Amino acid sequence: MTTRPNVALPLSYGVARAGIAALAIAAPAVLAQGTPQQVVRGPVATYWVTADTTSGLGAMGGGGGGMGAMLGMLTGRGGGPLRTLDLRLGSSQQASGAPQAAHLIPPAMSMGPQLPLVTPEPAKPPPPQREEREMPEGMERPKGRMLIFWGCGEQAGAGQPVIIDFSKIAAGQPVPNLVSRSLRLPRGPAFGNSRTYGAWPNERDRQAVPPQASLVGEHQVKGNYSPDIRFMVERHDFMPPVDLAQAKTAASAQQLTWKPVTGATGYFMSAFGAGGGPGGDGSDMVMWTSSAVQEMGGSLMDHVPPAEVARLIRERVVLPPDRTECAVPAQVIQAMPMGMLNFIAYGEELNLANPPRPQDPKVPWDIQWAVKLRLRSTSMVPLGEGMAGMMGGGGRSGGAASAPPAPAGGAGAPAPTGSAPPPDAGAPPASQGSAIPGIPGVAGEAVEQGVKALRGLFGR
Repeated sequence: MTTRPNVALPLSYGVARAGIAALAIAAPAVLAQGTPQQVVRGPVATYWVTADTTSGLGAMGGGGGGMGAMLGMLTGRGGGPLRTLDLRLGSSQQASGAPQAAHLIPPAMSMGPQLPLVTPEPAKPPPPQREEREMPEGMERPKGRMLIFWGCGEQAGAGQPVIIDFSKIAAGQPVPNLVSRSLRLPRGPAFGNSRTYGAWPNERDRQAVPPQASLVGEHQVKGNYSPDIRFMVERHDFMPPVDLAQAKTAASAQQLTWKPVTGATGYFMSAFGAGGGPGGDGSDMVMWTSSAVQEMGGSLMDHVPPAEVARLIRERVVLPPDRTECAVPAQVIQAMPMGMLNFIAYGEELNLANPPRPQDPKVPWDIQWAVKLRLRSTSMVPLGEGMAGMMGGGGRSGGAASAPPAPAGGAGAPAPTGSAPPPDAGAPPASQGSAIPGIPGVAGEAVEQGVKALRGLFGR
């Protein structure tokens, strides 16, 4: 048998191999260092258009119908859904003279040729308030409990409900067992973050948005403190109202079904109300969300960008847009005989910037203006048989069968312009009064007590 002699490789060959390996490792870093990062400046002006569709009870003051409209909705005699707009223009430029700006709108909006964007007068800062951790004089420590449920299904999941006893938590101490995910929400134009700012509705013009209004068409924003903004809306229009139906199941759960909302990126529901409590005194506050994992809801009833909605769907917090049903567990209905359900269909966004971004990264991108159009459809209705059952209301809410409510609150939503109830609407006896719309008597007082307790516990 012959053996193969050991042959030493030339030194130059080994050095070459080492050099090639080093170049392979260093190449990405060299390429990365060689690719210049594009300089982005601006935008000089930012314009946000928030278009909401609201159905169900909502805030009845927005429809101007007061208690009469609420009772009409509960008995199936309500009006149609409400459309609202919120326009905000912020600029880094100083106005040439008194600030003036207007949004020239397309004819399909049926609101005249333009909407004025008025700059508000600076508000006087409120006097400093002394932080108080103890209960104010004359105010008793909150009583009662909070029962927290979550998830769709005829029966509540394991570990539910999470119970918080307000009487056992001192003011200012952390509240246990409250889970609420943080959201990456953009910050829009506001009076405090813009050199010059204008908004609609305002004291000069707060006309109602017609039910047939459409955003489709050419838009232009002109002012003496921002560049001219021109943009076209082709398909991002007001979303349809939520069309929601309820039915009690054989297991005493509440089955919710809804028609797909055109343009929805996902759905989320939350419910709140009052229960009997350990002593049957109605001192429990009950909360439920449609999330498959524990979630208080936090800012989820506000506008949430599509990318965030997609993330929350993956995390099983938000229902996907092809979902059309959800059962509220029987334990929730039992604990909350009278409650209110909030439903949100998140909408798409239109994001534009001018001029377009240069393809050459060496060329700076000087943005003159940026536009964001946000959409949302919400509804607020009695949950279960509660009030609707007592008033003889039907099982379907929203759409043309609902009364005109006010827009849902939150960032980007216009303040509702409510009206007092008509003189003949009547008022409940003092012993049955409630500061919580839609939840009368002791039940409303329990929810109000719970809300006050939460504010105190969070130091607000």
